[in-house]
Amino acid sequence: METMKSARKNDTQEVGSDLSEQIKAATKDNHVRAENTELMLSYQKGQITQPQYKVLLCSLYEIYKVLEEELDRNSSHPAIAPIYFPQELARLESLERDLEHFLGSDWRKRVIVPAATHRYEQRLREIGKERPALLVAHAYTRYLGDLSGGQVLGKITQKSLGLSSKEGLSFFSFPSVTSPNRFKQLYRSRMNSIELTEEERAAVLGEAVAAFEFNIQVFDDLQKMLSVTTDTADQSEGDAVQTSMFLSSPIMQFTVGLCVALTTIGMGIYAL
Repeated sequence: METMKSARKNDTQEVGSDLSEQIKAATKDNHVRAENTELMLSYQKGQITQPQYKVLLCSLYEIYKVLEEELDRNSSHPAIAPIYFPQELARLESLERDLEHFLGSDWRKRVIVPAATHRYEQRLREIGKERPALLVAHAYTRYLGDLSGGQVLGKITQKSLGLSSKEGLSFFSFPSVTSPNRFKQLYRSRMNSIELTEEERAAVLGEAVAAFEFNIQVFDDLQKMLSVTTDTADQSEGDAVQTSMFLSSPIMQFTVGLCVALTTIGMGIYAL
């Protein structure tokens, strides 16, 4: 994808003191490794079903719920205040609308999330409480990644699911951002203005690397899980009854849902 190619267009240039460029340089190898996983490519091929997308939304909802709660709670922190854009970037309400569209008014009772999502939540809670400055790494990779790939991913999802309207795709829309490119420039400028000690800067860079490594490790684990379920999925293809049974199983929902969720999440991150 064009956004992925542009993500590393300045790799050969000298890295300056800007935090955004340092994060990009620090995670360069992680980008390459992540982009070469099979799961990263599957979403681009339009290999996503509505049941999978529903579980994806559940995972995204839980992640953003914690991230935005921690950003709100630390909004006055010197490292958070410059990059605090709830009106422009907040995803929680959009995800709630999407979940209600696909799962109904009782969607909160039907949320299914994998263990990897819980681990991500725990990490965000931990640093939000103990080291708020590290939230900068997660906010940058999540929001700017989604903003970069949102329109493309939205179109892929709409086509894959055969949707005739934008209903259920609110997550990919940023109505308060008139120009994604200009806003990303503003965001990077604000982030680069954050005053950090050398120790804090190194910790933020390490947190960005850790976030990518976490996802790559989950991709590897998912590949092992998928090798067990692929035969079952192939055998049930074209059989409505068997397919329904396959997708209604909590274990199968966990597997295919986590696969798609992390692939999509990754696509946003790697499009920075």
